[in-house]
Amino acid sequence: MAKKGKRISGAYEGIDRDASYELDAAVKMLKGYAKAKFDETIELSMNLGVDPRHADQMVRGVVSLPKGTGKSVRVAVFAKGDKADEAIAAGADVVGSDDLAAKVEQGEIDFDRVIATPDMMPVVGRLGKVLGPKGMMPNPKLGTVTPDVAKAVQDAKGGQVEYRVEKAGLIHVGVGKASFAEGDIAENICSLVDAVNKAKPPGAKGTYIKKISISSTMGPGIKLDIGPLLERAGQ
Repeated sequence: MAKKGKRISGAYEGIDRDASYELDAAVKMLKGYAKAKFDETIELSMNLGVDPRHADQMVRGVVSLPKGTGKSVRVAVFAKGDKADEAIAAGADVVGSDDLAAKVEQGEIDFDRVIATPDMMPVVGRLGKVLGPKGMMPNPKLGTVTPDVAKAVQDAKGGQVEYRVEKAGLIHVGVGKASFAEGDIAENICSLVDAVNKAKPPGAKGTYIKKISISSTMGPGIKLDIGPLLERAGQ
């Protein structure tokens, strides 16, 4: 077993590992432990009672965090003509069609999100082996294949995050930075939890949300009290 560093060991001394904390108290504790020399990312982890190997138990979607992510997102758009102009005007960092596809095939990926107009999907489809493993393949269900590229770009840059359950039934999503106000972090957490809760798949049986915890990049994990959190998130 890996040995814990002094920072983590010291932090855990002030946390009851068996306890679940109310959201506001947990966020206050978390910010108190975020003492790194950089602005640590606040991450929320959820353990879901699903088996994503079955299609009817997949949990995936997007949600716009009301207070943003604190992270600069570079957006690439596959579009032509007027749609390309709209994407540029909306603030897209990279815009192109076949020329952009050629760069991606050569491994030139200097962006974080990909958006495409429907007519460009035959071109983008060829990039599945490159973009797919990176989680960047455009998907109409996530709003990244759309004729309204301006809105998609604005959403991507304005705090929209994607969540997707992993093989073990886990979801990990960044919900802000340690420099955010406590209320802003809590509001972002509520938005994400509400979205995931409402995305419960038809094949999920038994307890859907088993565990929720938050942590900072260099800090300890803190378990959240699920019942009150779900009630608050749904308001």
